[in-house]
Amino acid sequence: MTPQQKLQQLAVGLNGALLDNGLSLASEVLAGEVDVLLTTVEQREEFPIYITVDESQILCITYLWTEAEVDPNKRIELLDTLLSMNIPMPLSSFSKIGNQYVIFGALSTNSSLEEILEELHVLSDNALTAVEELAEYRL
Repeated sequence: MTPQQKLQQLAVGLNGALLDNGLSLASEVLAGEVDVLLTTVEQREEFPIYITVDESQILCITYLWTEAEVDPNKRIELLDTLLSMNIPMPLSSFSKIGNQYVIFGALSTNSSLEEILEELHVLSDNALTAVEELAEYRL
């Protein structure tokens, strides 16, 4: 199965699916140079999850805040905190894409729909926790 076919399969499987907490998902493919599956969690639309698929992994990313939103006087402390949180946070890690801070998780392309749903649930929960817990570093 090609990455494009896998992404289409995920779009069908995730759209309308329910997470363990009862929240539903909505998914749509955004066509582009690299197609992306935009997935939103009910009641958490401000933190959509962007899913890409390549030959070896399914990558799930949620954008948190921009560099411009970070208190410059606390930036180094924020970066240290993000690095420190990467290991203890289940199934998610922090990174930066351009000027955007993100939280992400990766799975094998052989992952079952149930495993992908678990990743999306945890990633969504972790994004909310990160935004709340790291608010002191933002303007």
